[in-house]
Amino acid sequence: MEKTPKRTLIAVGVVGSFVAFVGSVVFMARSEIVTFEMAKLMLAALFGLYVGFGFLIFVYLLVRKMD
Repeated sequence: MEKTPKRTLIAVGVVGSFVAFVGSVVFMARSEIVTFEMAKLMLAALFGLYVGFGFLIFVYLLVRKMD
């Protein structure tokens, strides 16, 4: 498998999982399983996890190229 389609599949998977998690949080908020404030906190934490792990992966790839 070439690099470009593989990276595209990974990007589609990451975006798809993010959208699925956001959708589940919105569903829980609308059906009043969680409060609106808790849903906002869950979305902020989810966004932070994706940004944080994305940064770690980016740094790992940069360090790996240095060797």
